[in-house]
Amino acid sequence: MQRTSILLFVVVVFFATATQAQAPAPKPNPELKKLLPLVGHWTYEGEYKPGPLGPGGKITGVYDAHWILGGFFLQAQEAEKGEAGETHNLEIDSYDPVNKTFASDLYQSDGTRFSGTLTIAGNTITWAGKWVIAGKQYLFREPFVLAPDSMSGTTKGEISTDGKTWTPFFEGKFTKAKPGSKK
Repeated sequence: MQRTSILLFVVVVFFATATQAQAPAPKPNPELKKLLPLVGHWTYEGEYKPGPLGPGGKITGVYDAHWILGGFFLQAQEAEKGEAGETHNLEIDSYDPVNKTFASDLYQSDGTRFSGTLTIAGNTITWAGKWVIAGKQYLFREPFVLAPDSMSGTTKGEISTDGKTWTPFFEGKFTKAKPGSKK
């Protein structure tokens, strides 16, 4: 009886392996190509506006984005310096083919977390969702408007505590490094 069980197990494993070997390898959803303008090395300068999160101030930073895990996800790392010090972010963007939406999750070196969606309309990529900052939740939206050549862009972010009243939060200008240029 044990010999039959082992033989049956070997046959099942063999057919499962053979079936997987014949199945085409999964490919990233074509919708992900809409995030291609973000890929690369960006520098930026901007200003946080005075508001519920503090007095604001000027900042400079870098944003580096590349495909990970076979092109199924976009990962971006960001380092930003300003009057309040230096922060680092890790962002993961993906596409949900079931709901036909882009998801964005960002983790910041001070414990701050963003979770939301990306929408893409023409040359504008908009992040919208919820920031959890120091234990309090804020609603956030930030359209990033790309220049026609996708080598620069501007952004104006807003936050809200109630979803009705929006306050300017951040304004910035981004410049992408030309391919082949050093960081």
